[in-house]
Order: sequence, then C-alpha cells, then structure tokens
Amino acid sequence: MRPDVSCGMTVKAPARAGLPHLKGRPLAPLQLLIYIVLLAGAVWTLLPLAWMVSASLKPLSEVMRIPPTWIPLQPTLDNFRQVFVQFPFGRYLLNSVIVAAVVVASVLLTSSLAGYSLAKFNVPGRTFIFFLLLSSLMVPFQTRMIPLYRMAVAFRLIDTRLGVMFPWLIDAFGIFLMRQFIATIPTELIEAARIDGASEPFIFVRIILPLTKQALSALAIFTLTANWEEFLWPLIVSTSAASRTLPVGLQSFAEQYGTNIHWQMAGSVVAVAPLIIAFLVLQRQFVEGIAMTGLKG
Repeated sequence: MRPDVSCGMTVKAPARAGLPHLKGRPLAPLQLLIYIVLLAGAVWTLLPLAWMVSASLKPLSEVMRIPPTWIPLQPTLDNFRQVFVQFPFGRYLLNSVIVAAVVVASVLLTSSLAGYSLAKFNVPGRTFIFFLLLSSLMVPFQTRMIPLYRMAVAFRLIDTRLGVMFPWLIDAFGIFLMRQFIATIPTELIEAARIDGASEPFIFVRIILPLTKQALSALAIFTLTANWEEFLWPLIVSTSAASRTLPVGLQSFAEQYGTNIHWQMAGSVVAVAPLIIAFLVLQRQFVEGIAMTGLKG
C-alpha cells in the first residue's frame, strides 16, 4: 500500500503485467492445443487440393511415380494448354461464368427486393407467404426435377444457357436470409426517409442495399459456390458443348481422357480457381455476413 498525497487515501499499487495469477494464464496450454488441432485439420483438408495443384504441373510419368512427389521435379504448364486444345474447355468455362454471373445477379436482386417487402411492408398474407417460401426449402430437388424438365421442354430451353440457369434465378433461402437481415434495420430510418420525400426505389438503393452489403456478400458466395458446382441439372438439360458447364465438361473430359490424370488435374484446377479467387476477394464480407446471419426476425 502507498499513501495518496492528494486526498490522504491509500491506493493499491497496480499489478505488474505478466504475473502468474492473472486471469487466462492457465488457459494458454489449452489454447495452444486448440490451435494445433485446428492447424492439423486445415492441413489435412488442404492435402487433396495441394496434390491436385502439384499433379497439374507434372508430366504423366511423374504423376504415376511411386512413391509420389509433392514438388514437381519437371514442372510444366503444357497440361493446361492440352486441356483447352484437346477439348472445348474454353466454351465450358465461358458457359459457367455467364450462368454463374446471371444467377448471382438475379438471386441478389430478387432476394433483396422480396426480403425488403416481407420485412418492412404490411403485405396482406406476408407471414403465410414467408412460411410458404420456407416450406419450399424442405422439398428435395429430385422431386422437382421432372416438372422442371417438362417446363424446359415446353419453353424450348433444352441445350441453352437459359435452360441451365432458370431453376436457380430465384432462391428461397436468399429471400429468407435477406428478410431476416433487413428486419433488423430500424423502421424509423425508413420512415424518416419517406417523410423527407424519398421514393421507395431511392430508399431501397441508397439505404437498404448499403446496410445489407454483408448479407449480400455472403449470399453471393453461397449462390456462386452452389451454382458453379451444380452437376445434375446441367447434365440433364445440356446435350452439347454449347450449354455445358465445367462440372459436366469435366465429367465428359474424364470419360474420354481417363488415363491422362495430369490433364484431369489441370482441368480441375481451372474449375476451382474462380471460386478460390472469389473467396479471397470477398472473404472479409463473407465472414461478416456469416456472423450476422443468425439475427432476429
């Protein structure tokens, strides 16, 4: 204890940093163990991806070598060239990019509009509509596949890009996510804008969308990932390279060049690279959106 000269009271001396009795000190070994386990899990998860990238840079003789080598002894980019030369891989990549871009844009627009309407407008029967949308999430795609195919035939969408994308242009999960997110925005903010004479499109574009950018970023990555790797529906409606996407193209490529593992790995790298790039660009918004999706509603 030491005297306080100003008021005559005694004040405890501040505890020194690093003393063993500080809170949290005994948890350091447990935290270290958790980090080690997480790091081991991350390495184990990334091993197939690392091998795929490594094999895409090797000649076939080195890919088949036993024991395998992780670092290419004779690295080459010829595998990537052969993928585009031997097969219309460029067309598949272009189809995937166009389909994914249109689907993501459509889902973001329709989900934000519907979510805003269900969250902030007194639409008659909006609760029933909302629960009807939620119930549609419980219907497996396999049960909707035949009706969707008959619709595609009736509208002459077989073997077209529009036929590949039309089942995914509106997403019930996206509407649910945006409705829950927009419901947390104070209604007073919207009412104040209306009192100031702002139109509904202005409120939506200048107020709602900027406040929901985290949810929109997360929804964009969810939609992009699901659409980019979709295999069953494009396999059904695509009959030529004109509308085939990368997953179907990879399957066709593997059927014709099954023994050329190095080419298949190069094609797989081309297929997953856009998703990795998108995540690296949007990872901050993605993490924020994930953290804010469990909101009140």
